[in-house]
This record gives sequence, structure tokens and C-alpha cells, in this order.
Amino acid sequence: MILRPYLHSETSCASYLFGCLTQQKLAVVDPHVELTDRYLEAADATGAPIVAVFETHVQADHLSGLPALVEETGAVAYLPAGSGAEFEHVPLTDGERVELGNTVVDALATPGHAPAHHAYVVADRRRGTEEPWLVFTGDSLLVGDVGRPDLHAGGYPEPLARQLFESMQLLLELPDGVLVLPSHFAGSVCGRSLSGNPFSTIGFERGHNRALGFVEAGAFARALLADLPPPPAHQAEIVAANISGRLPTPA
Repeated sequence: MILRPYLHSETSCASYLFGCLTQQKLAVVDPHVELTDRYLEAADATGAPIVAVFETHVQADHLSGLPALVEETGAVAYLPAGSGAEFEHVPLTDGERVELGNTVVDALATPGHAPAHHAYVVADRRRGTEEPWLVFTGDSLLVGDVGRPDLHAGGYPEPLARQLFESMQLLLELPDGVLVLPSHFAGSVCGRSLSGNPFSTIGFERGHNRALGFVEAGAFARALLADLPPPPAHQAEIVAANISGRLPTPA
């Protein structure tokens, strides 16, 4: 399996190109519109096409590169069921699987940062097992923190904060050695205590992420909703563009 991370420093966003070179099926997770050419160049260099684009959720802090990638490659777009996306896509439900040759992607519903949010648990059959190797956690589990629950909450974030607590319990059921590949790192407004290291493991986060130290949802929610940073600039316009699949019209 090939795996290539892309770190966009201006928005502190991480996205990923991954997939199976043997059967020539690549995918991108949470693509950033400004990095579209880089994903395409990397895929061309491997000789394998991008056949799938995954969003963990509808992004609120940056414009998605999904529409451009789909237009350029004909790839299938995958989003969590209930995302509200208005363009052609496959709505994945919890537990659904997408096979990219020897690379196996299982959707894991992890609502909380957004009502419709998935982590994508990935295994590589060439390792001789379908045990998970890595998980793309989007804005749910971050390195050193968890995603904020207010951006998609319509003014009522506590229910989503409680959902996020339950989602963390699901992610912590994964083995300690599973790589955690989130969609943000230090500098992002989507969390408060993000590490400058963009990658981690389930075991490291279990032992060192203070947001995971709460044993009940109420205390977790209260801590998570205290002293929230300002929302992303132009959030409403970004969400509207990402739901429609069209870039906003310049003023």
C-alpha cells in the first residue's frame, strides 16, 4: 500500500493519498482544493489512477478539492450518509466497506465534530491480514486533542459533544498500534491543544491525550465546550460551497 501525507500549513490541514499499486487503485482523503495538482502529479508518478475520493465530513475551514478531483479523474466520491452533500456521491453508512485492490477501507461512524462524520479504518491485505493498520480520523480524534463540536451544531453543541465522547470510545477499541492520521495539526482552529506532530497511534493517544481522560460524557462535554476558539473565517460560505460542490463566486 502506498501512503502519502500532504500538510497544508496555511490552514493546518492534512490530507492523504493512499491505495493499492498492485491493482492500481488510489484514493484521496479530505482533499484540499489548493493541493489538487499535487495529488494528481503523485498519482501520475506511480502510474496508478485516483479512483476514489473520501471526505470524513463536510469541511468548515477550507474548500474541498473533491469536486476538482472527481472532474479530473472520474473518481467516485464517498461521504458519510446524511452529510447533506448536493452533488453526486456514494453515501456510506457505518460499517460499509470500499475495496481498493488490496487496500480495504471500512467506514466507522464517529459523529460529534459534525452530525455526519466518519473515520476510515484501513487494512492492507498484502500484510497477510485484514487487521487495521491505520485510521483516517478526520476532525474526530486529533493528535493531543479532539475536534470541536460547535461548528456544525446550529447553536446547540452539547448533544454533539456527547456524541463525540461515544465516538472516542469506538476509536479506542482499535489496537494500540493503529496509526492515527487526522485531518488537522497544530495551528488549526478545529482544536485547542493540537500537537505539532501531525501523526500518532491509538496507544499514544490513549496514554497522552488529555481529552480522552474523561470517563463520562457530561464531564467530557463541559470541558470541550469551555473557552472555544473563534470559528473559522468565512465558515458559512465554505460550508455552503462544500455542500454544493461548487466554488464560491468571487465578490
